[in-house]
Amino acid sequence: MAEQVDVVVIGMGPGGEHVAGRLAEAGLDVVGVEAELVGGECPYWACVPSKMMIRAGNLLAEARRVPGMAGSARVTPDWAPVAARIRDDATDDWDDTVAADRFTGKGGRLVRGRGRLAGPGRVEAGGEVFEVRRGVVVATGSRPQIPPVPGLDSVPYWTNRDAVSAKEPPRSLLVLGGGAVGVELAQAYARFGTAVTVVEAMDRLLPAEEPEAGELVARVLGDEGLAVRTAARASGVRHDGDGFTLVLESGEELTGQQLLVATGRRPNITDIGLETVGLDPAARSLRTDGRMLVAPGLWAVGDVTGHGAFTHVAMYEAEIVARAVLGEPGPDADYRALPRATFTDPEVGAVGLTEHQAREKGLTVRTGLAQLPSSARGWIHKAGNDGFVKLVEDAGAGVLVGATTAGPAGGEVLYGLAVAVQARVPVDGLRHMIYAYPTFHRAVEDALRELRP
Repeated sequence: MAEQVDVVVIGMGPGGEHVAGRLAEAGLDVVGVEAELVGGECPYWACVPSKMMIRAGNLLAEARRVPGMAGSARVTPDWAPVAARIRDDATDDWDDTVAADRFTGKGGRLVRGRGRLAGPGRVEAGGEVFEVRRGVVVATGSRPQIPPVPGLDSVPYWTNRDAVSAKEPPRSLLVLGGGAVGVELAQAYARFGTAVTVVEAMDRLLPAEEPEAGELVARVLGDEGLAVRTAARASGVRHDGDGFTLVLESGEELTGQQLLVATGRRPNITDIGLETVGLDPAARSLRTDGRMLVAPGLWAVGDVTGHGAFTHVAMYEAEIVARAVLGEPGPDADYRALPRATFTDPEVGAVGLTEHQAREKGLTVRTGLAQLPSSARGWIHKAGNDGFVKLVEDAGAGVLVGATTAGPAGGEVLYGLAVAVQARVPVDGLRHMIYAYPTFHRAVEDALRELRP
């Protein structure tokens, strides 16, 4: 016999937990299904612990910038407090009791196990079958996408989970993948003394962002002693018990004690029963409408929707679903000002379209670029002032459609430009604003003056 409930949420990561908790607080009979830890990837193996690593590495970097500016400093890296903070403060030693109690305290019911669709409005989980009165929410997240490199499937490589839970830094580290995860972890480990080599198949790091961002990060990493190989494809991997050998198509062989594979993520939708509701289990993502509806009575949030593997996207979509289920008013999903940040040093914040994406859309594009070291605040900051502001304007409409802010606190500087893109603030209005002096965000004014076809 199937048990009747209002809503079943499959996957209790950030988005799933939010929508399940919101609906439970509203008085609905909600079942949340989770096979691993309530809270998902972000608090245990991604956003939170990795930023603790990055924060610690940034402190070391700042201390190393003291000579020539504020006296002298001697830095002795120690990984132990980083590992302890991740274990004790961030993850409770990878125990989700607090998160689970937070959900059940709102009136929800937690079922441990893998959830699977069993036809329209039906879910199998934990040996039980649930039939919903209102709907099912799929929030099953994503997993690392492992490239088909010969030998990789037979060696003990790291993913992000291994990298953030390591008790000691490796002597040397090969990082396969130069996207946000790869470069963030690469720089963090390097600042604790690990010899790091980053290998990226595309012709630049951060290939999803503006070329200037990848060039900047590659230069900074090189200056810090990391080896960077771009336009470099791996053709084989070996492991001899003491370390890894990564063979490139060029014939070059790279060695390291550990190998981190950070080549993107893939939505977890292949074995959740999509075929039972008429959907393709081989699809790369779940196509949704503006209310995150996939099919009648079936919603999706987070990585599975294909709108970006970001916690903030999952939370945004979860709120839309909660409103839809509860019949509350509110706007449809709008991704034109989707923000993203890469927490390297310098940070790279970006919103909306890149120049290339804007031109592909057929827009009449103007761009403006300002180098942060040439700004007043950049000059004052001196050591560690690498960065830039790049603006992408739809010249036909006279509004910004994209922007990148790289530099100290680049992700924070992005906020004003994200508002401008979202609200379609006229560029002429941005030109006549008052920008506080001397701030990093004042470089936006310089970039506006540089807007050209």
